[in-house]
Amino acid sequence: MYKKKLIFVPTKFHAAVNNDIHLKYLVANKSDRLWGLAVHSVGSQAVAAGEPYPPTGHPSRYLFSEERGRILQEYQLLYITEGQGWFRSASLSHRVPLTPGSMFLLFPGEWHSYRPDPATGWKEFWIGFDGALIDRWKENGFFSPEHPVFQVGLHDDMVDLYQEAIHAATAQESGFQQHLLGIVTHLLGLANCYSRREAFSEVGDQINRAKIYIAEHFRSVRPEEVAAHLCMGYSKFRKIFKEYTGFSPAHYIQEVRFAKVKEALTNSTLPVKQIAYEMEFDNYDYFCTAFRRVTGMTPMAYRNMTQGR
Repeated sequence: MYKKKLIFVPTKFHAAVNNDIHLKYLVANKSDRLWGLAVHSVGSQAVAAGEPYPPTGHPSRYLFSEERGRILQEYQLLYITEGQGWFRSASLSHRVPLTPGSMFLLFPGEWHSYRPDPATGWKEFWIGFDGALIDRWKENGFFSPEHPVFQVGLHDDMVDLYQEAIHAATAQESGFQQHLLGIVTHLLGLANCYSRREAFSEVGDQINRAKIYIAEHFRSVRPEEVAAHLCMGYSKFRKIFKEYTGFSPAHYIQEVRFAKVKEALTNSTLPVKQIAYEMEFDNYDYFCTAFRRVTGMTPMAYRNMTQGR
């Protein structure tokens, strides 16, 4: 029988592998659900090399066999900090290897199976949840069953968040569901952030160089000029810049220019025409039209609003 207790972890990533398991299953009331996300399970476990998986000690709805897999009615976000294994699901055509620093998201109604390599075992953290917030993020394409695995690397802050969730679920003080909601959204945000950094690790420095160059030459710089500064073909530069930032180079330059315009309108008394001239807009009418398209108001209306007139 596994002991239900809080695990003491000597170090973040290299705790001794043993049979201890910490798990907590939770309930959420109607008020909790109105917040948009409710947590139903949280825990961690260390699985020794050669140990059967999944271990016992979970409610039957969470147990599964490696061959048959399972289908859950909630999302679960798992983080592997030791050992290795694999993951597969109905939306994937092959097994995905899992290593220390791998994170994966289970989706409700989606068949899946996973397990550690019997030769290594692993250490895993998990948190299970559902609600309108995560449903909306899925609908908007931020998370999808086709891309359930995130290579985020090993990070103290992510382990700290899982351990904080375990503490909150154990204590179950007033408002603990809202505490856990904040932890889940933080974990999902970090999963997206760190996985993007890992994916773009080879080009991150080049994109940052491009952003610095744009910041220094925003008044008149052209996207092709930025690509040339990086000694990169424009098509390739445009592709990786948009993947990395979410903006095309031309759109990003426009955003930077109008951010500077907004600063000048808010923090100075310079005439609007002079601001347009100093930002190297050759045509004042175009400047006003473009500003209104970006902000929804004229430059003077924006100034009056931000200066409290």
